[in-house]
Amino acid sequence: MQSPQRRNVLEVLQEQASRRPDRPAVITADAVISYGELAKRATKAAAALAAHGLGRGDRLGLLSDNRLEWLELFFGAAARGVCVAPFSTWSTLAELEFLLADSEVSTLYTLERYGDRAFLDGVQRLVDAGRLPNLKRINAIGAPYAPLGGATDAAAEPDDWLALLYTSGSSNRPKSVPLLHFAAIENGFNIGERQGLTDQDRVLISIPLFWSYGAVNALMATLTHGAALVLQPRFEPGGALDLIENRRCTAIYTLPAMTNALLAHPAFTRERTASLRTGVTIGAPQDVIRAAEELGVQNICNVYGQTEGYGNCCVTPNNWPLQRRAACQGLPLPGVSIRIRDLETGAEKAAGDIGEIEVAGYLTPGYAGQSATHNVDAFTDDGFFRTGDLGALLPDGSLSFAGRRSEMIKRSGINVSPAEVEEALQTSDEVGLAGVAGAPDPDKGEIIVGFVVLRPGVKIEQDELRARCRKLLSSYKLPDRIFFRDALPLTPTGKLMRRELAELARAAVQEQTQ
Repeated sequence: MQSPQRRNVLEVLQEQASRRPDRPAVITADAVISYGELAKRATKAAAALAAHGLGRGDRLGLLSDNRLEWLELFFGAAARGVCVAPFSTWSTLAELEFLLADSEVSTLYTLERYGDRAFLDGVQRLVDAGRLPNLKRINAIGAPYAPLGGATDAAAEPDDWLALLYTSGSSNRPKSVPLLHFAAIENGFNIGERQGLTDQDRVLISIPLFWSYGAVNALMATLTHGAALVLQPRFEPGGALDLIENRRCTAIYTLPAMTNALLAHPAFTRERTASLRTGVTIGAPQDVIRAAEELGVQNICNVYGQTEGYGNCCVTPNNWPLQRRAACQGLPLPGVSIRIRDLETGAEKAAGDIGEIEVAGYLTPGYAGQSATHNVDAFTDDGFFRTGDLGALLPDGSLSFAGRRSEMIKRSGINVSPAEVEEALQTSDEVGLAGVAGAPDPDKGEIIVGFVVLRPGVKIEQDELRARCRKLLSSYKLPDRIFFRDALPLTPTGKLMRRELAELARAAVQEQTQ
């Protein structure tokens, strides 16, 4: 498909609206909004922002789950050259105080409540106490955009900030990551190309739009191809199955925990997901295979990336054989360069050798706010981002991800990747989810501890799992202990919480040896 000609997100929406005004742009459980209608709603939102005095260079806070108003405000802000800072709906009030202050937003649109959290009242109390001096206006999402008025012509330049996303990592505070209009459009288009998206596709988005996987990956891939975004406010497997079946979704953004939840739901049948063709996921090879063969997304893509690189920098082409897609994270996207550096010498590693992954190309211009202090260490002098991830470039140029540098287990002086052990555990059909961490040991320094969540209605013994792993792993990589659990600690986006997993490993081993 031809890439959109525009390099401003609002103008891309307008371009799609002029080409296909009646085609669905956003689909929910209750409504279908065309590209023409979405463009009109974005213009209305832009007028409201103009009336509030927001213009190019200003920052707008957005605290909401996945809903039409999120998109209206996102595109409306783009029309004014305003940078959007979307905040997680899982945030506590203490976390929001930091995010609102660090982002320097002057206006916040927020849900009045989300679950048991009264966002509107809570933030207002912070403002009244003088703790957020930059925040001048708070608006409830769902209220009419009023007053209207003011210029709404697109004001953003291609290299203006589109969004300011917050990502957790090695620091004790979330890092502030500005992302640019042109790069979000171009990289998002390339992600959609790897999936094989067309303007006939309907892409299910249950992952949050406030995460880079949503805002600059799924949203941009869908928009640049004129496809329809099928929104679920937040992931719930029964509702997701209903949307897939009733709205005939052809693509899905998923994660291993989401895939497992869909498969384990009492109402799941392959007939209900028969419309799915493509999409993206992350995880071990078995996670990719399970999404393809059991969920039915035959052309699912395996991916690698981070917020700093617009969500994904590597994606497997959807038409590769499944085993090849499962075995790596794919070739770098157009405009992206990847190299592997030795952890000690900094020398570039040969094909097949594991080292730290460094990425160049579509990257944030640098952290903002308090996290700007990380820029010196995070970026090399020649423009590469030090990801902190370990991996290898295969002979064909594809990336093979090995795990986080900080997560490596040092067993008897030898580094072991938790991801590699997790992959071996998950090759057993009985295993739904596996997590691996190190625990202190007086003899080996660390031992390898595996936690396993079995799939419903099956059983397997620890010795049998270890025996199967022995066929796939060197002896020093075998789990020393395996514990069965009903659930593992996961982030709201379905990733293993490594620190919590390490604490569980330490406690479980200590209890077992007492």
